[in-house]
Amino acid sequence: MTFRRIPISVALFWLVAASMLSPSPVPASQPVQVEAVSAFLVEVSTGTVLLEQAPDVPIEPASFTKLMTLYLVFEAVEHGTAKWNDAVWISEKAWRTGGSKMFIEVGTRVPLEDLVKGIAVVSGNDACVAVAEHLYGTVEGFVDAMNRKAEELGMTATRFRNPHGLPHPEQITTARDMATLATAYLRRFPEALRFHSMLEYSYNNITQPNRNHLLTKDPTVDGLKTGYVAAAGYHLAATSLRDGMRLLAVVMGAKSPSVREAEAQKLLNYGFRSYVLLQPFEPGKPVAAVRVWKGVKDSLELFPASAEGFVVPAAMKDAVRTELRLPESVTAPIGTGAVIGSAVITVGDGEPRVIDLVSREDIPQAGVFVRAWHSLLKAEDWNWGRIGAVTGGIAVGAAALVFLALLALRRRNRKRRSAARFHPRRF
Repeated sequence: MTFRRIPISVALFWLVAASMLSPSPVPASQPVQVEAVSAFLVEVSTGTVLLEQAPDVPIEPASFTKLMTLYLVFEAVEHGTAKWNDAVWISEKAWRTGGSKMFIEVGTRVPLEDLVKGIAVVSGNDACVAVAEHLYGTVEGFVDAMNRKAEELGMTATRFRNPHGLPHPEQITTARDMATLATAYLRRFPEALRFHSMLEYSYNNITQPNRNHLLTKDPTVDGLKTGYVAAAGYHLAATSLRDGMRLLAVVMGAKSPSVREAEAQKLLNYGFRSYVLLQPFEPGKPVAAVRVWKGVKDSLELFPASAEGFVVPAAMKDAVRTELRLPESVTAPIGTGAVIGSAVITVGDGEPRVIDLVSREDIPQAGVFVRAWHSLLKAEDWNWGRIGAVTGGIAVGAAALVFLALLALRRRNRKRRSAARFHPRRF
């Protein structure tokens, strides 16, 4: 048997390709193994990472790119530089864009909202080019904005080269970066889920289904985006809301659509089974109140400086302890945002979380009579022992001064009498 010698460059190429297209090894300690190149599971409101598998392996984003395109569209609407009813002109360049299509027609005008539906639901590459040209004049200008936003969001391993995700040798990302983008998108524009949760979309008499089939398999799933290019495999970013906690599962580089769906579902089920989101304080309601002296109000409500919840293992949800550390009272004036006390939250034997308790109102000083009255009411808080020592010292000092003054006066009178004896007056 003979063997052909394979050039080192070719061997390295196939080694890298194998690492990109086959599932990455998972440490034995990891509770869930995902059949994909990389995976990421995060709680959206807090950004708590619940699981990661090869999260920094470079991989083509495919149609995950459209999440950044949509981010910029929603941002433009938020800033007022675009409106949902904008009539977007469809150029020949947009019309000719290959891959998945919304089937817009060249030379027509399409409402911006319809194009967003075409991107979110049916992954229309033609719609991506149309909105890019509408917002920035050229696709190149739009791509520059995409990369600036990626840098702003902390997506350090991502480079965009087009607005739709069709293959490009320089377009690259990671599961961690895509989770960063999707989390920021969901937190800033939660209303976007009204588009991503649509099961189908019809345009130009053509009805197409949403490619995220988890929408029909799990009623708690309401987004987010699929993706596929031959060099990277099948991607899915799936988000679900259960019992007030929203999770995002990112699966990249699966071998088929069914595998990406099964693995994303596996991640979501693991996250909801293993973790809970605790909200230690009821939103918008005060945690405590303290007595106010010498102010126009007699009491002050205190609110947590941060109302954000935190994620804990489900087994620890009953091991949470909260301790309020507050002064017995405060004295006016008090400003909005003043830190008055703190809440210390401990989960089991873990490190305590300290959350400041603050005022949400200004309490100015009251008038002179109220301040005087409150001073009398607070007399019981005075340190009478110290006051007695001070006043007693003052009394002793005063007596000593009187004694010395009398002594000096007596001596002066003696001198006068003595002088009169030796120097009698003459008449």
